[in-house]
Amino acid sequence: MHRLPIILAIAILLFSCGTTAQMTYSTSNKKAISWFEEALQSPNDHYDMRTGTVDYGPAIELLEKAIKKDPNFIEAHQLISEYFLGSGYPDKAIYHLERSIAINPGYDPSGSSYIMLARLQHEYGKYEEATKNAKRYLEYGNRNQQYNYQAQKIIRSGELAAEAMRNPAKFTPINLGPAINTEHPEYFPTITVDGKTLLFTRRLPAPGTELGAQEDFFVSHLDDEGRWNMASSMPKNINTERNEGAPTFAPDGRTLVFVACPDVTGRNYGEGRTGKGSCDLFITKKIGSQWNNPRNLPGGVNTAHWETQPSLSSDGKTMYFIRGSYDRDRRKHQDIYRAFLQEDGSWSEAERLPDIINTPMREESVHIHPDGRTLYFSSDGHPGFGGLDLFVTRMDDNGNWSMPQNLGYPINTRYDENSLLVAPDGEIAFFASNREGGHGDLDLYYFELPESVRPTRTIYMDGIVFDAQSRKPLGGHFQLIDLKTGKTVVESDADKITGEFLVTLPTNRDYALNVNYPGYNFFSKNFTLTIPENNEPYHMSVPLQPIIAGATVRLDNVFFDLNKSTLRPESQVELNKLVDYLNQHKNVQIEISGHTDTRGDADENRKLSEARAKAVYDYVVTKGIAPDRMTYKGYGETKPVISDSEIANMQTEKEKEAAHQLNRRTEYTITAN
Repeated sequence: MHRLPIILAIAILLFSCGTTAQMTYSTSNKKAISWFEEALQSPNDHYDMRTGTVDYGPAIELLEKAIKKDPNFIEAHQLISEYFLGSGYPDKAIYHLERSIAINPGYDPSGSSYIMLARLQHEYGKYEEATKNAKRYLEYGNRNQQYNYQAQKIIRSGELAAEAMRNPAKFTPINLGPAINTEHPEYFPTITVDGKTLLFTRRLPAPGTELGAQEDFFVSHLDDEGRWNMASSMPKNINTERNEGAPTFAPDGRTLVFVACPDVTGRNYGEGRTGKGSCDLFITKKIGSQWNNPRNLPGGVNTAHWETQPSLSSDGKTMYFIRGSYDRDRRKHQDIYRAFLQEDGSWSEAERLPDIINTPMREESVHIHPDGRTLYFSSDGHPGFGGLDLFVTRMDDNGNWSMPQNLGYPINTRYDENSLLVAPDGEIAFFASNREGGHGDLDLYYFELPESVRPTRTIYMDGIVFDAQSRKPLGGHFQLIDLKTGKTVVESDADKITGEFLVTLPTNRDYALNVNYPGYNFFSKNFTLTIPENNEPYHMSVPLQPIIAGATVRLDNVFFDLNKSTLRPESQVELNKLVDYLNQHKNVQIEISGHTDTRGDADENRKLSEARAKAVYDYVVTKGIAPDRMTYKGYGETKPVISDSEIANMQTEKEKEAAHQLNRRTEYTITAN
């Protein structure tokens, strides 16, 4: 829970009531005043510098004696309210603050006692009473601007809470089990887009160290039976003697960004690491089976403030994170920022997200879903149930964010909720909680996310890139392009040692996939994900043909109108790639060929295939490629990929139609290089 510092809260109430040592109290009983003033000093006398805790017991005893002496001693009720709150007795704190107001409702000319009471009542789930007192505060003319904001938020929160608690969401959290959770705290999960690798932070005891505890990363993998295996520590070049926390995987699972903080000198971030004087973001990449030594994130993200809780977008080009700082009054501020990956591999200067998301209060635990548009975060500045609540906002095609939506009750409660992670399929979410029935402190749980706050479903494609002749793995470069807009939505690289890749595929769009590698013809494939049943992951081998005479490459993203040779607009994405390829390889000459299936008249099929090949030829010529570098030919139905006899033996009409579609194709063959 986050409250005003105790001394500050006391000062606000007592000064607003005009009761300093130079002024009169609401009582004339000297003994009561003496006990009160002794109680006011008591926390300083009972402060433990070693643990940073205060024993309020002696002060509470003094104030109880003062109140017994004069039950209408307003200042004593106000002060004991603070002390009960600091001791963990919110009900008693609320009672005494209510009593101070009931004694004389007009005693506080600023009305601050009403907003203090409203804050307490809201924080501890007494929403109806909190709303009433917030409205009473707003009746005062000379209002504090910050308190005015809080009062309005409490009123909106009360309306939200009343509606949400009448219509609670389905919420059945399930513990991830002993392979993940221990008696130690586990939190800040991140997961790969295939849902098979989970990385999280665990805080372990570290006696004799500066903080007495140590944050490290642990990783677990999902087995074939859907169970998480025993989590193991990340390598020693990742986990150091310093704290590592709040990790985020790039969608391919081979890039990791995380937070590391320095020691009290402000310099030691762990072995071999340097920073900018506060908590910074660091990046590491996995090549084969080895993680590189982390380095300070290059570019303009890290500053003298603290940067934490990063979240990478599905294309790896946008990073959301939290930046925190203190103002002149040492008040803590945390907002959500984002930065963009630049051509040279560094990150841009960060920009703060708009005020529709960031508030004057606290934002944290930001998570961008792999759909690239749905942002989850926690905040105590938007209408909620008390403490930090979880919210979702969505970005439209113009880059504008929607009004944040509270995830509702009982996902959100009067306690702090954060560390939310939504799985790529959008149906399951993970979070950290210290609820009863766990394995110890904070545990990781998962639950089914209500449909109203789900992102766009995201599936994935994985596989291996290799030389089509030697079978040697290749580190191919991927581009996933939205056929409707022509924009690249995902850009990634296969592992240069293993050739393995993992690429996100947000649904409800149609894509062209292109894979390139120096010295090879490019590979293309299309994914039609606007059809509901196309929601399963793709497992694909990507054989790349060396640039040699006789190599044939299929152009999977060239489309024609039915029974016509008219190129559809979405074909331009693929054909522009062909133009780029020919511009990069000046000596290559090609034959463009058209093919049909065996249905229909053979001569008509030949004419149609030739007309389509010529349409491709003509388009490429208009883009500046010399006509003498190309020929075109229609083969009709004479070179099927799948024979009629094979099609006849297929079990379903869907399989047969897919086979005919494979036979209908456009290709190019290298005739000289």
